[in-house]
Amino acid sequence: MVKVQRLFAKTNSLITPGQEGSVCTVTIVCDTVLDNLGSLDEEKAPYVPKDAVILPRTQVSFAEGDTVFDVLQKVCTAADIQLEYSWTPIYDSSYIEGINHLYEFDCGKESGWMYKVNGWFPNYGCSACKVENGDDIVWCYTCKGFGKDVGGGWMTEGTAK
Repeated sequence: MVKVQRLFAKTNSLITPGQEGSVCTVTIVCDTVLDNLGSLDEEKAPYVPKDAVILPRTQVSFAEGDTVFDVLQKVCTAADIQLEYSWTPIYDSSYIEGINHLYEFDCGKESGWMYKVNGWFPNYGCSACKVENGDDIVWCYTCKGFGKDVGGGWMTEGTAK
């Protein structure tokens, strides 16, 4: 078993020895919640950081074949960020139900987690999206328009990387 280096706030990096040549960045934000606090379940307010940044842009190493889901699991484990997911057979992928105790529908009927890679919102699950060296992955919480408020949207058109 490969020993994983713990995430350190000063360096914002999580690099596994031997994987220095395969590094991406991961950010987790929920800034749309700040614009929709009236729709947020009251019990969830303590989990929304004042700056809406759950994980600042962090360098994360990965192994060949790793997916956006694998990298999310790795960084959440290292940073002690709560993560809940389920397998969705119809999409053959993991579905992110909650990050940092913030779940789908916690801030309205169109709210939940989405991800983008290099500015593009893939229209497939995070366990189907392979990570490449230099990728910039952003997990963002959408409150309205099934992602329109974060620059995406349901079945967003885009071009592959």
